[in-house]
Amino acid sequence: MSVPTPQDQAFLTRVFALAQRSRDEGHHPFAAMVVGADGTVIAEAMNDSSTDRTAHAEMNALRAASRKFGPAELAGATLYSNAEPCAMCAGGTYWSGVGRVVYGMSETSLLALTGSDPENPTLSLPCRDVFARGQRTTEVIGPLRENEAREAHRGFWNAT
Repeated sequence: MSVPTPQDQAFLTRVFALAQRSRDEGHHPFAAMVVGADGTVIAEAMNDSSTDRTAHAEMNALRAASRKFGPAELAGATLYSNAEPCAMCAGGTYWSGVGRVVYGMSETSLLALTGSDPENPTLSLPCRDVFARGQRTTEVIGPLRENEAREAHRGFWNAT
């Protein structure tokens, strides 16, 4: 199993703060960043799925990164997310070519918070399972610091 680096920890801290900002601005409390191998932030995004259900933070960040770089350049990049990428976002990560994912809260923990809230009909499909079906390797590190990752979600969903 891969071990998170100090850079991974620093970007997780940033993505947790961005998730709180997403909530503060009236969106679902999710955020994501794509960071190049050199530590440069390529893209960052918050959730904007109130009108477009595919506008998850990860997809928004991946789309922005993909407008700048192709899969070959993104192979050394990392997607940071406050929660485990859902099946759609894992697929987007795979197709963008991003080679690593580091996330805070697991999909299982997120489901415990959201319950049957219709705003988050969770797919119980771990991102590792999605990536395992691909033809190239995507490294996954997480869950990490789940208690911190939960903070932006506390009291937001019907189940909490």
